[in-house]
Amino acid sequence: MTTHPRQSHSHDESALLKAEGLTKLFPVESGNWFKRSHRFVHAVDGLNFELGRGDSMGLVGESGCGKTTTGRLLVRLTDPTNGHIIFDDGTGEPTDIATLSSKALKAFRRRAQMIFQDPYESMNPRRTILDTVAEPLRTQGIGTHIDRINGVSQMLEMVGLTPARAFLFRYPHELSGGQRQRVAIARALVVEPAFIVADEPTSMLDVSVRTGVMRLMEDLAGRLDISYLYITHDLAVARYMCDRIAVMYLGKIVEIGETESVLQSPRHPYTRALLSAVPVPQPGVSRAPVSIKSGVSVPIDPPPRCRFYDRCPIADEFCRDNVHPPLEGYDAHLVACYKA
Repeated sequence: MTTHPRQSHSHDESALLKAEGLTKLFPVESGNWFKRSHRFVHAVDGLNFELGRGDSMGLVGESGCGKTTTGRLLVRLTDPTNGHIIFDDGTGEPTDIATLSSKALKAFRRRAQMIFQDPYESMNPRRTILDTVAEPLRTQGIGTHIDRINGVSQMLEMVGLTPARAFLFRYPHELSGGQRQRVAIARALVVEPAFIVADEPTSMLDVSVRTGVMRLMEDLAGRLDISYLYITHDLAVARYMCDRIAVMYLGKIVEIGETESVLQSPRHPYTRALLSAVPVPQPGVSRAPVSIKSGVSVPIDPPPRCRFYDRCPIADEFCRDNVHPPLEGYDAHLVACYKA
């Protein structure tokens, strides 16, 4: 996939969203109903990062590393165990989303939405496209019935479902995968949010329609001034869509920085391993594999040392005997590795 020149954003330098010590632990079933579990899966463990207004950040890593849980935490579909999520879209005082009550969350949902991986599973098959896209407007009490129909029609046109009247009263099963994902995008955007979490929104689509959906999302982000957290395991997609990339491994961000900086000069052994697995689009040419040890570490009560220690080809006794390294580096490219 070809890349394109990135446009610089002339936005306020203050962050739209900041995660501070964000943590989510899931208890492991003990097998005894009367005994409280003392073992936990560390799905997300002490994340610290920020996202600027109008910017996009890709969260990449293998399955089970905590990407989707992080996205759900940021829009409060999942409650954090610890940490803070500071949201400041410029319309009021900065708010810690992690502590909001159910009533206050309703107002926040107008400013933050999520696009899910499977557009069919995330829609009620018994509801028309009009009902599906208008649902956030009804929930927020926005507009009259006629206003909502007009708003849905305009949004369907904006996402490329034209003419809108041909789609309003159809059902999800009557649409193609690409059309359903465009409906999901329209539903997320209809309340004019400032922040969207997109959880692998093109992974369920045919290759032939992925690029069109990606271009649509990028175009809408620029036109509507939306910030994206783009969750993906595909580095080519992240390179196309995102200004910055954060690489995640077993609940920790191990490297974060400007997209081209991370992809051209990876510092963490895990990032290098991810890049070595990307096919080279030229017959007879391949990347030299990075020798990492086999077997993914178990995220249940992991030891305090570096999460990548058990698979790292350059780890030594210092890595074994010290806590997980902090994100450090120069400029905006940070890496959590004692040997980087």
